Amino acid sequence: MFFNSEEIAYIRERSAEMERSGSLAPGVLDLLFNKGWFKLFVPKRLGGSMTPLPDAVRLFEEASWVDGNVGWTITIGSGGGFFVPFLPPATAERIFSPPQAVVAGSGMPTGTARRVEGGYIVSGQWKYCSGSKHASLFTANALIDNDGAAADPDMRSFAFLPDQVTIEEDWDAFGLQATDSHTISVREQFVPEEMTFLLTERQTEDRDAIYDYPFLPFAQASFAGVAVGLGRRFLDEAERMLEARRTAWSASERAAFVERLLAAQRSKLAAAVEPFYGDLESSWERMAGGEALDDDEQARVSASCRHAARTALECAQAVFPYMGMTSVMKSDPLNRVWRDLQTACHHSLLVSFEDGGAGMGE
Repeated sequence: MFFNSEEIAYIRERSAEMERSGSLAPGVLDLLFNKGWFKLFVPKRLGGSMTPLPDAVRLFEEASWVDGNVGWTITIGSGGGFFVPFLPPATAERIFSPPQAVVAGSGMPTGTARRVEGGYIVSGQWKYCSGSKHASLFTANALIDNDGAAADPDMRSFAFLPDQVTIEEDWDAFGLQATDSHTISVREQFVPEEMTFLLTERQTEDRDAIYDYPFLPFAQASFAGVAVGLGRRFLDEAERMLEARRTAWSASERAAFVERLLAAQRSKLAAAVEPFYGDLESSWERMAGGEALDDDEQARVSASCRHAARTALECAQAVFPYMGMTSVMKSDPLNRVWRDLQTACHHSLLVSFEDGGAGMGE
């Protein structure tokens, strides 16, 4: 396990207050920094651990089982390490060496940039930047303004320091409420050339399979780990609720019904999780061995990720209607986990738009 019993209790005792405040508790953030979990994909020379992807995804799963906001925050914050080899060496060292280095940002190209001497002037607005209030750096994509010279403008990634960014505290979702997933905006900020990058151009000699692993299945596997962890936690909380009401529910055989239902959903989730990790491990072993993943292999990993996430959601949906009025109270842990799971599974990378999302694993 990645968390010991004391750490689990410490975090869960603060879950309700973190949800009310909209941010992780300072002590919880300190715990994550001290464990180095925002540097999972950062080279050891910069204080990172270069964790193999399957191990990292298992961490995301367990962290989300402990608390959905914690799991999501680790997943998003650690993902910034993926950018290390694409930045100039001196820039990467300056950005990622500090013990509390953590990146927030967006991959959407909702900014514009115009070239000037030594860099770019950038303006834009980017939504859903998780971890925005504790980030030491922000990254975002912008389209290069060439005065209309190109029909399809080039896109480039930019790194902003916190004092260049305005955080618009607009994250008002019904789940994952403590992730600080706010909109950020930048207005006419100068970004020097060395703080810009392209994910197609390596600039350092850092070599690891994680930097060669295709970004789409990397992100999908990470988010699927969150969904699986939340699905497991939901079933655990449902079982807790069943035990608390077993006597009252036994008279109508409701307890026996819910018990059978929970057993069936645990089996269903396990049946989806096994191939998810199997495909992830297989693909990782190929990459670590110096081989590339072809399109079919990438598609298989992506499908397994979506299927695992959707199954976690389906298992919760199957159980939730039978858990009584307590389960609809926002203060109950079961309700919080259900809302967190709904929110995580709304990420577009976990949704199939074929046949209305049915057959995600096919």
